[in-house]
Amino acid sequence: MLAFFGLTPEYRVQVFSLIHDIVFHGNGGFDYHTVYNMPIWMRRFTAQKISEFNDKQNEEMKKASKGKSSSSSVPKGPAIKRPSYSTKARK
Repeated sequence: MLAFFGLTPEYRVQVFSLIHDIVFHGNGGFDYHTVYNMPIWMRRFTAQKISEFNDKQNEEMKKASKGKSSSSSVPKGPAIKRPSYSTKARK
């Protein structure tokens, strides 16, 4: 007879982390109870698709940042000259 029935603490953390990730990164498309009651295969599939989507976005961001020059995006114009204030004019 088994003395324990349920999830081990390590597996429990993994399950709840997966549920959190799907709810958090699902952009409002999922709530906790829906994801908790999902079949395990569907929960894993959904998490995998979210991960693939995020990886693809990160790659596109890296490619876009490599295409830009390393200088700032503000065009450089002539230097601004500050007026020289005389202390004699204040008297």
